Amino acid sequence: MNAIMLVNENLSIQSLSKAESKQLQINCLTNYMKIQRLNEKTLNPYQLNPYYTIPHALLYDVQQTRQPLDYLLVHSYEAIQPFIKMYPARWILLKSFFHHTILIEGQSSAV
Repeated sequence: MNAIMLVNENLSIQSLSKAESKQLQINCLTNYMKIQRLNEKTLNPYQLNPYYTIPHALLYDVQQTRQPLDYLLVHSYEAIQPFIKMYPARWILLKSFFHHTILIEGQSSAV
């Protein structure tokens, strides 16, 4: 099973700095992938990180590759909420490329 991580680098979690919050999200998502034995999927061979920080870039890469994808991993609803509110249609389109969308903090797939 393949997974793609989406990290919000502008989110501040529990009074942590943005850098600390970003690292917390990455650690949680990476641990979840290890526990669930998910493989990290790289869509764009030129991307610098093994995760995405820009939902628009992820949507573009998903549309370009047209590969079936298993999991989209997001730390929490708060991490994706700004994108959902500003671009609800794009969020629905992005989710349509994945079999499952998992919120790690809530362990829920209902987004």
